[in-house]
Amino acid sequence: MSNLIFFDTSIFIDHLRTGCHQERLETISGLIRTSSVVLAELWRGATKLAEISFLKELEKNHPVLTPTEKNWLESGQILGRIRTDKGYSPDKLRDLHFDVLIALTTRACGARLITSNRSDFEMIREYRDFVLEVW
Repeated sequence: MSNLIFFDTSIFIDHLRTGCHQERLETISGLIRTSSVVLAELWRGATKLAEISFLKELEKNHPVLTPTEKNWLESGQILGRIRTDKGYSPDKLRDLHFDVLIALTTRACGARLITSNRSDFEMIREYRDFVLEVW
């Protein structure tokens, strides 16, 4: 298993709302990288002082990686295939877009992606393989 770790937005939202991943987050082994996409999603919804402080610490303590031009172009191609294969609405495809970008960035780094969003990421993995761990 890769030593590099990306956390999906869902893990941090679960953690901030309920603390349900506290023990796992404290004991995880590996080098944590943060996706700029995940940070953008989290900043969009951050309203409490504790959430804002958490995000500032996350940015400060873990390198932030951003999808490349290739990732963006490939994400559109993958979403086009998903639309054709699954018949998803434009709204669902828009919801999936960030997840596809997170998956592609993780894959490009050879990292593993940890999420609690099993259904969407397992479906994305049908189109582009990456290391996935579901909590």
